[in-house]
Amino acid sequence: MKRCLIPALTLLATPAHAAALGRPAAALGVVVAYLAFCGWTALRHAGKQRRLRSTGAAGEGALLVAYASQTGYAEQLAIQTAQSLQAAGVAVTLQPLGALDAAGLARHRRALFVVSTTGEGDAPDNVAGFARRTMPVGIVLNDLQYGVLALGDSSYAQFCAFGRALDHWLRQAGAQSLFDRVEVDNGDAGALRHWQQQLSALAGHAEIADWRTPEYQVWRLAGRAWLNPGSQGGPVYRIALTPEQGAPTWQAGDVVEIGPRNAPEAVQAWGRALGLAAMPDDLCHALADRLLPDPHGIDPAQLPRLAAMLPPLPHREYSIASLPADGVLELVVRQERRADGSLGLGSGWLTAHAGIDAEVALRIRQNTGFHPPATPCPLILIGNGTGIAGLRAQLKARAAVVSATGQRGAWLLFGERNAAHDALFADEIAGWLENGTLAHADLVYSRDGTAREYVQHRLQAQAGRLAQWVADGAAIYVCGSLEGMARGVDTALRAILGDEAVNALSEQGRYRRDVY
Repeated sequence: MKRCLIPALTLLATPAHAAALGRPAAALGVVVAYLAFCGWTALRHAGKQRRLRSTGAAGEGALLVAYASQTGYAEQLAIQTAQSLQAAGVAVTLQPLGALDAAGLARHRRALFVVSTTGEGDAPDNVAGFARRTMPVGIVLNDLQYGVLALGDSSYAQFCAFGRALDHWLRQAGAQSLFDRVEVDNGDAGALRHWQQQLSALAGHAEIADWRTPEYQVWRLAGRAWLNPGSQGGPVYRIALTPEQGAPTWQAGDVVEIGPRNAPEAVQAWGRALGLAAMPDDLCHALADRLLPDPHGIDPAQLPRLAAMLPPLPHREYSIASLPADGVLELVVRQERRADGSLGLGSGWLTAHAGIDAEVALRIRQNTGFHPPATPCPLILIGNGTGIAGLRAQLKARAAVVSATGQRGAWLLFGERNAAHDALFADEIAGWLENGTLAHADLVYSRDGTAREYVQHRLQAQAGRLAQWVADGAAIYVCGSLEGMARGVDTALRAILGDEAVNALSEQGRYRRDVY
């Protein structure tokens, strides 16, 4: 990999640090000290060892964050990863990968690897011994769940080679991936924000502040439709968005990053907790996109100054359910509820708080790992719930191929609760079956029968069809919930096809996932 200097990321204050703003006189000092603590100078000098010791003190049972760094950038990101998880209440231990051996790795149940590639696809110098001594060994890691953040430069032929080799080795050892490998091309901010989304999921969807503020564009909420009235599950909405300017392009598989806003009622309630009868409009607007700290001890007179210092709300990611040719960017969003019953941050903003024609801060992020196959082939699409969004975009893209070439051959396996209330996009699916876009569809409704059946069970029941489609060159795309569905589907695939075959499909780009 090309040796280059990449500016250090600015780690914004987490909710735990935002709470410290309850002491106005110390607020600026807290933020400045924290940012300085996370800076490049502190990392490279005395602060480095202090942070390693404090992060590594979590002990047995902690999530391992291991890094392999040539220039220090992977180490920096590993430390930021560990600190974000710790702030969200996750016990973490941080270690250089070169200091681990097979036995040390096998002691952990969950691990994240932040690794760079150097030279022409080589491991960093300080982890070369691990690559020589440990990776060739037939280690068994059946109890390990892991994730890989691979850093590289696509101008080199062996892009992210060590990260890919480590991922392959872990899979061969029987470890189970928590999510698909995240590859970062020359410090790409979008990929790093996606990594942070995975960290949030690992921490129980805790609020983890963005390391960099996304460069959003202004879009408008053009429409909102409730798709599943009467459902046993949370309400699901079809959200339509249009750009304020220009005609953005994207592909099936891409995602959006949304900058949510606090509900006006939530901001006013926070103001009342400070003793304010009503929050001024300008201050309410300034706080709409900020993490609100514990109001205890805050002097209301200091609010205008403190508002500018509060970290922005973390972004939310959603699979795009439409194509540019549709004229709108569509999402499928389920309302989430917090423990106190209030609406979740992102889903609440899009499905309830934002009015029609309201401004929405949005950024399209390429998700090349879930783009349609480069060459036409049979397509197996598997998902559940709001995962229909990513599958719908794939089917729209496949419909265009069918129209242009006459090629058939997509198979949809989709799961929800009840056919009467949760048959999302049923008319479109019926149309795709009629025009040949879909050769087959298995729609599985878990609450309609006496026994609970999910998509992974239907996949097992269709083992013969699956094996034949894969033999015919099919690619498998999975979109939806990681827990339950995606894990169950992966287990079913491995039971039917075998571990070696599933690993090979993944490495060939024929097994792709967009799960959350």
